[in-house]
Amino acid sequence: MSASNELEKAATAYALDAVRLDKQGTKGRAITLYQKAIESLLQLVQLYPEYNLNKVYIQRAISYQERIKVLQVSVSPTQIRREIDNDSADPESSTEGGKSSYGELIQSEKPQVNWEEVVGLETAKRAIKEAIVYPVERPDLFPLGWPRGILLFGPPGCGKTLLAAAVATEIDATFYSIDAASIMSKWLGEAEKKVAKLFGSARKSSNDGKPAIVFVDELDSLMGKHSNEVGGEIRVRNQFLKEMDGIVDKGKKFHVYVIGATNKPWDLDWAFIRRFQKRILVPLPNHHTRLMMLKLYTSNLQLEQSVDLHELARLSEGFSGSDIRDVCQSAQLKLIGEFFESGKATDKLAKPRHINMSDFRATLETRKPSVSLDMLSLYNRWFEAFKAL
Repeated sequence: MSASNELEKAATAYALDAVRLDKQGTKGRAITLYQKAIESLLQLVQLYPEYNLNKVYIQRAISYQERIKVLQVSVSPTQIRREIDNDSADPESSTEGGKSSYGELIQSEKPQVNWEEVVGLETAKRAIKEAIVYPVERPDLFPLGWPRGILLFGPPGCGKTLLAAAVATEIDATFYSIDAASIMSKWLGEAEKKVAKLFGSARKSSNDGKPAIVFVDELDSLMGKHSNEVGGEIRVRNQFLKEMDGIVDKGKKFHVYVIGATNKPWDLDWAFIRRFQKRILVPLPNHHTRLMMLKLYTSNLQLEQSVDLHELARLSEGFSGSDIRDVCQSAQLKLIGEFFESGKATDKLAKPRHINMSDFRATLETRKPSVSLDMLSLYNRWFEAFKAL
């Protein structure tokens, strides 16, 4: 075992035991184990100064140090020494902490998002329906099987997460949502075991008659090309490859799907790209879609009749869906701020004025699209090279 593996496993064991003892009220021993976890993480940072997860390790070390400060206020030095001397906790006993960490990272509650809430994106919705919805409804019509890996890529804020949530609602699936960037930071050396547990749970759901969707956000953080990988990251990537190979086996008819989302598809390793049989660009909204979004986001706002949503759709060219929502929200906030500053808010019967076109224009003048033309060019080139609808 390499030094990096040993340090990762040591930090994991110390941290999980520290959390367990902290919950039990054994504060003195918890402080000692938090400190050992910090020392292991800092040694890992010093040993591999160029490692791309160092920022995460440092953040974890800082959080443990903050917890130590809180505990030290409520525990005496005598109690610390007594607990260290008398503690009989098994250092390998981290089951409770492991369950907590797993639960924190996995969101298994089904999202309440309908197709109607995903404005536009007709090409992407059609491709997802063909890959997931139709096979679930009529698996007998797919003698060659169906895609189990779907990659959604494109600019941030354009609806990738919404698409995954909507299809989970459509097929009433068990929905597992994980943030790839958080896997290593929370699980460290235990990550590959948790990945296996995740996919095992998804397969069990499918075997019990309920489809399962594993949604992996920030996919490039886990499956990207890295020149300085060490320790746990390699093991997690290999475990994901193994699990994906298992679910794409065409001889199996279960309904487990992996939907990956990324803003940087060009950073993905080819070994992972080819396991996503569907590779779908989620683009910036066109004029019609921007108009539909404006109608949706302003439906609960009080607008003057002079507000021209068609003109706002034209003025917001190049904006993402989240940009457009932010514009509507900013116009509303500007209005509310003006209302409070006028002193009228103290009158419970008073209401703010309606939003006018000038409010929107003023907001648009102070905001720029979050996606540059250079970024759009990169997405289009990658799509032409690797698209699979």
